[in-house]
Amino acid sequence: MKIRLDNVIKTFDTFRAVHGVSLEIESGELLALLGPSGSGKTTILRMVAGLEFADGGHIFFGDEDATDIPVRDRGVGFVFQHYALFPHMTVAENIAFGMKVSRVKREKAAIATRVEELLRLVRLEGLGGRFPSQISGGQRQRVALARALAVDPKVLLLDEPFGALDASVRRDLRRWLREIHDELGITTLFVTHDQEEALDLADRVVILNEGRIVQQGTPEEVCREPNSAFVVSFLGDANRLPASVSSGRADLDGAQLAAPELADGPAEVYLRPGDLDWSTTGSGISASVIRVIDRPDARRVLVQTESGHALELDVPPETRVQPNERGFVQIRRARIFARTADQA
Repeated sequence: MKIRLDNVIKTFDTFRAVHGVSLEIESGELLALLGPSGSGKTTILRMVAGLEFADGGHIFFGDEDATDIPVRDRGVGFVFQHYALFPHMTVAENIAFGMKVSRVKREKAAIATRVEELLRLVRLEGLGGRFPSQISGGQRQRVALARALAVDPKVLLLDEPFGALDASVRRDLRRWLREIHDELGITTLFVTHDQEEALDLADRVVILNEGRIVQQGTPEEVCREPNSAFVVSFLGDANRLPASVSSGRADLDGAQLAAPELADGPAEVYLRPGDLDWSTTGSGISASVIRVIDRPDARRVLVQTESGHALELDVPPETRVQPNERGFVQIRRARIFARTADQA
């Protein structure tokens, strides 16, 4: 099922949460809405679900205008962050609930067969007789997904589905959810503020800020070709340093970087820790080490440049570096943007 949003607007009282968003989600695509709190991502998801109605624009399911269709008639499956399971029902009864109240009547035997199929799909065979309080958080989220799939939805909507789980469980469930999606091929739209989650799972990522789409593309495209300072700073760690552009060159603490597309004037340079190297000889930005932070697979070095700017860079774990050591930060990659009025 293809979904299309055409200039969709949503306002709450005097606050506009979504500003004319237009977006196409291809049939069978897994698309992530990614953005900080208040960016409009959950509001968009709820409008697609029919839990909120747009104040302007249209939402299409295939060729059908679904803008004003009630939620129960849209054919969507919804998975919430906090499971929303019925505590007094068993796992099997939770999964069966949607089929029992559906307008499409099913025989008891058919419902029982479908429940067993879904328990196998979500790898919870043998747990149908337990109650939600008797299984782990990750297992409850699998039950919630099985319940959403039980009604054979045209579209699957996930609202921060792993937000209540710890990091290791989230990683396992991300891989599992991608496998489920590839097997079933249901058009899936999910909301997250977790960049790693979106980049791991999605075919395409839509980045939102203040109710507007600021960039969309494959995980590779948004990571390798960010189109704004906001996207660079939002997607992972980034150092930000002021610079001055003149004749296509940006001067950054004495280092010269190519900036052929920028007009002369003040600029901001964004440097990811992994795009910087440390050397005690050679050239680069002169700096001294403030602190060394060890991690299982890397070392993070905090330095201060001669002009007083702080930088963080990642080096291989075997790199020898000590506090107060002097050396040079060498830049392998950088993103440079003209300084806007709000950055001044």
